[in-house]
Amino acid sequence: MESGFHPIPPGKVAAIVTHLEMVAPPPARDATWPEGVTLRPVERPNADWYRDLFHRVGAQDWLWFSRLRMDDAALAAILHDPAVEVHAVERAGRAEGLLELDFRDDESCELAFFGLTPEVQGLGLGRAMMATAIARAFAKPIIRLHVHTCTFDSPVALPFYIRSGFRPIRREVEVVDDPRLDGTLPEEAAPHVPVIRG
Repeated sequence: MESGFHPIPPGKVAAIVTHLEMVAPPPARDATWPEGVTLRPVERPNADWYRDLFHRVGAQDWLWFSRLRMDDAALAAILHDPAVEVHAVERAGRAEGLLELDFRDDESCELAFFGLTPEVQGLGLGRAMMATAIARAFAKPIIRLHVHTCTFDSPVALPFYIRSGFRPIRREVEVVDDPRLDGTLPEEAAPHVPVIRG
């Protein structure tokens, strides 16, 4: 790719994606959960339950849309695969966080989705979630744990992953149809990314 500015067509959005990996677990960190908060494995999650949590974690303020564009069968094929783990952070009986680990590649684990709803951010739950994710991932015979984040996501995500022990390894530019223009997300979602119509 040549240096310089590259036009993005109206109706599209572009993000810089950073891929990170961890090839060995860092020194163990405290994974204590505050009173009244638990991390619960969710076996074969219902598509509507999952979409609701996915939306509340990543689509209100950010442009999480990938799973919202899937039909029930495609989503269930991932979520019901025995090599995929879905965990919910729960407070007062309500799911407020999503941790998804994908072991479908025999040699690695992808931290596929990781986030908290605005209602529980700032309580230190992310550190406990990450400690649990790393411990669960490296309890299996993998050679690396990997994750990616992008400029559609919270600006605290990338530095948090680096502080947690991940190392950035490459970048990409992703260009997609704006999910707010096809009804996947409401138009007021992610106001930090302006909508530009054709």
